[in-house]
Amino acid sequence: MKFLVDNPLSRVFCEKLRSSGFDAVHVRELGLEKAKDEEIFQVAFKEDRVIISADTDFGTILAKTRLEKPSVVIFRCLSPRRPMEQAELFIEILPRIKETLESGSIVIIEDKRIRIRKLPIL
Repeated sequence: MKFLVDNPLSRVFCEKLRSSGFDAVHVRELGLEKAKDEEIFQVAFKEDRVIISADTDFGTILAKTRLEKPSVVIFRCLSPRRPMEQAELFIEILPRIKETLESGSIVIIEDKRIRIRKLPIL
């Protein structure tokens, strides 16, 4: 599974994923730091990457396009977390959500729960 980490999340988050053995790239590494969400979405779609963000606009894009991919993970944690803590939380949760991400879904990680919605959104 490959990941595309969006601007709202730190490069430290992305580096932690890579150092843990995951194929992860940050949008800044691709020169997409000023790109519109739709462009980031297209890159993730073409490269079969899961988008990881704190930006809820990707859910809106998926609702409009009715596509089954790319999957999107959205961090909606209310308590402040440092990038390393966010990455560790994601890595801890990943075994429980891996299958659903591979089949196409939006996963919202909140402080006390994880919400999953299968794609496409109809």
